[in-house]
Amino acid sequence: MDYKKIIKSRKSRLQLLKKFSWLPDGIMLRLQYRIKMGFWPNFKNPRRFTEKVQLFKMFYHNPIMFQCVDKFEVRQYVESKGMGSILNKLYGVFESVDDIDFALLPEKFIAKSTTGGGGLDILIVNDKSKLNCDDVKKKMKSWCWKRKDGCYVDPGREWAYTGVTQSRIIIEELLEDDRNEDGSIEDYKLMCFNGNFGSLWVDKNRYSNHKRGFWDKDLNFLPNVTSDHDTFDVAPTLPDNIYEMISMAEKLSEDFPYARVDFYNIKGRIVFGEITFYPWSGYVKFHPDEFDFHLGGLFNTDFAK
Repeated sequence: MDYKKIIKSRKSRLQLLKKFSWLPDGIMLRLQYRIKMGFWPNFKNPRRFTEKVQLFKMFYHNPIMFQCVDKFEVRQYVESKGMGSILNKLYGVFESVDDIDFALLPEKFIAKSTTGGGGLDILIVNDKSKLNCDDVKKKMKSWCWKRKDGCYVDPGREWAYTGVTQSRIIIEELLEDDRNEDGSIEDYKLMCFNGNFGSLWVDKNRYSNHKRGFWDKDLNFLPNVTSDHDTFDVAPTLPDNIYEMISMAEKLSEDFPYARVDFYNIKGRIVFGEITFYPWSGYVKFHPDEFDFHLGGLFNTDFAK
């Protein structure tokens, strides 16, 4: 079932999910999994990565995760690991659009909400002179909120987000790579299990012909593995400092049973992207299906016992 075609508005989907906040996590996640994946999950003897992500939501509750899912607060976590040098240049973080002085910002920048907004709360500015500040402020106002109640239930039951009390606007340097025709930058996503690198995926050409490829822990390209995007016809060459990125990812993920650590790599310059605990919220169909089991075999869920 393609539920997104039935309920096209993301806002409407979230509002519908909130109406079922009274349902226990175990029941709600089984239902969501069945709707999105097309079959029931096995939570008693999970073998799939996608199943284990659901257990991760339900049973692994480490307060450090609250800091890591906030795009501003995570900077302090990265610094605590001795990697402040890979943080993107920060122009400011704001609780209200009225606090932003656009005149002080550079000609190019990127603005986003500190909670991500499902990847939708983002603004890329290539030329500030063409910016309609009134329209931008109107767009950004919905990004800023504070949670008043103390019993928030995340619609996707992603526990790490239940501790986020507010969403702000963070403005950073706009990263660019002239090697890509569409102006996008290559995104390296390293999946780590108990602080050990287990798999890599790379996104290229996000703005044009988006491709995504997977590699195993030994950095062998997996040409037959796909998820929600086509893979590369020819495997792209990985950066010379890929092992440095792996070492960084393992250090940043060592506090958790699972974490995906994202970096950008622009002509050898490593820039931290984000830390993610629930990619796709655990609802993704890999092709071939065996890859779901492969990743699941790397994911130790002793925390659920």
